[in-house]
Amino acid sequence: MKERSVLIVGGGPAGLAAAVAAYDAGVRDVLIVERDSRVGGILKQCIHPGFGLHRFGCELTGPEYAERYAEEVRRRGIEVRTGTFVTGVTPERVVTLQSREGIEEIRAGAVVLAMGCRERPRGALNIPGTRPAGIYTAGTAQRLINVEGYLPGRRVVILGSGDIGLITARRMTLEGAKVLAVCELLPYSGGLARNIEQCLNDFDIPLLLSHTVTEIHGKERLTGVTVSSVDENRRPIPGTERFFDCDTLLLSVGLIPENELTEKLGLPLDRRTGGAAVDTDRQTAIPGVFACGNVLHVHDLVDYVSGEAELAGKAAAAFAKGELAAGEELAVTAGAGIRYTVPQRVRRGETAEIYFRFSDVSRKVEVYAEADGTPLAVKKLLRAAPGEMQKLKVSVPADSANLTIKMRPQA
Repeated sequence: MKERSVLIVGGGPAGLAAAVAAYDAGVRDVLIVERDSRVGGILKQCIHPGFGLHRFGCELTGPEYAERYAEEVRRRGIEVRTGTFVTGVTPERVVTLQSREGIEEIRAGAVVLAMGCRERPRGALNIPGTRPAGIYTAGTAQRLINVEGYLPGRRVVILGSGDIGLITARRMTLEGAKVLAVCELLPYSGGLARNIEQCLNDFDIPLLLSHTVTEIHGKERLTGVTVSSVDENRRPIPGTERFFDCDTLLLSVGLIPENELTEKLGLPLDRRTGGAAVDTDRQTAIPGVFACGNVLHVHDLVDYVSGEAELAGKAAAAFAKGELAAGEELAVTAGAGIRYTVPQRVRRGETAEIYFRFSDVSRKVEVYAEADGTPLAVKKLLRAAPGEMQKLKVSVPADSANLTIKMRPQA
């Protein structure tokens, strides 16, 4: 059986950054395994600008951002196997690979899970109607336009106001399609404020909050959709139905971390993030197995993905060398107004950067960390929105019994 010090599952932005960090931490036999024919992940089809502002201090397209890290991987001589699937990982870090060359097992000193996420399909929505052509996830439509060179349709309704849906609305418009409306089940958008402004408002595309698609029309090809208002329980309100004459429906209704391998490992998933619970180093409950990027929790900015992946890659290298720091841990709890936190565990007596998302839209709030009733760190925000991930740096007391991240109105 072959051996590698660090094996990384996934060659997207998280996997590339983790590999570079592991190499720079002193491990030379790093292996990236990627099922696609090229590394870069979803960034390969994201030709719009807006990437790299935090990481590189300049505005890049998705392919440009991915190429910067791919070049760093090539420059270090890190081995990359494309067209190769990881079909299994054991708690002893034996990784099973499958490719055209056959099946192979590799024993890794440390494993980094960086498989990314996928879009939630129509089957998860239970929308009444037939199954005509013309219904796509927003990411599929983005790939058809930007990579394959096809325009999926001419008259478009988009369900869901996540960032991919907002960006695809602009892209469809620029290619000559008419986006009739973006419908959002919730009373607020799930996308970044800048994307609402630049992708919808700049092109006069209506955003219908507290609306959803309640019926699909058409047999061979989509001929229209019925859209209804919803009440506070997200149930359609009778009498509010509106028919939109369209040939295309795009779904931007959430992302799901690709955690099949995580589940096979026996790792429990955090029901709020959809990913594994991790500590400050992004190590899971199984020693030597780390997770980072969108397989851990869905990020809004790839810059944050890279930063988190560097933590995981550096820690994986330390584990492989027998140098990973250890210490007593305590759980991080999501308190009032907070949907989730990552990491879910931190070490006592150390400083940790905790990422979190809000449960609802609020204005003029304070986010604070509290240990045993004592505030530790406070951050004031003019606006809190679930679609925009935030972070808070906390110095964890050595004698704390619990740590909670909470939100409250500004005094």
